[in-house]
Amino acid sequence: MVDPSTVVIDSMTDSRDGQTYKTTTIGSQTWMAKNLNFETADSYCYNDSTKYCYKYGRFYSWAAAKAACPTSWHLPTKAEFETLFTAVGGSSIAGKMLKSSTDGWFRNGEGTDAYSFSAFPAGRRIDYRYFSFEIFNAFFWSSTEFDSDYAYYLYLSYYYDEAYLHHDQRKAYGHSVRCVKDE
Repeated sequence: MVDPSTVVIDSMTDSRDGQTYKTTTIGSQTWMAKNLNFETADSYCYNDSTKYCYKYGRFYSWAAAKAACPTSWHLPTKAEFETLFTAVGGSSIAGKMLKSSTDGWFRNGEGTDAYSFSAFPAGRRIDYRYFSFEIFNAFFWSSTEFDSDYAYYLYLSYYYDEAYLHHDQRKAYGHSVRCVKDE
């Protein structure tokens, strides 16, 4: 487990559109500490309103997510999420450690944000422009494919301290993206 006092907070600016993202270095990994908000094909704002893109970042289909991160950054693999879980104390408490402590979660989500990852409950986009779970859940794509229809994603809920890696959602669904810096 990485000592939270050793976390390095910084920022990076996406040269493609000038947006600045807070970053957090946890152990050997540097993560964006804000959901990606770079517009691409097959990316969407919650309720199709740009005001939500500023608040939550964009939702990306899995194919769009794989190409959305800026140069020198990439969509994390399932293994990189697992490394993150280990660094913050294991998957059984990773949700609590990674969720923002006061921002946006139903009943404050009971997160501590001990590692300044600041996971925010943006919800998701599913088929036919239907959006769901704002304030309750966060979904982040991984680059690891499960099969031709499904890919792994990180799931956080306001209700649980755990962080989960699931593969039960279609690649066409829109999930948030947190990029990790290339090593």
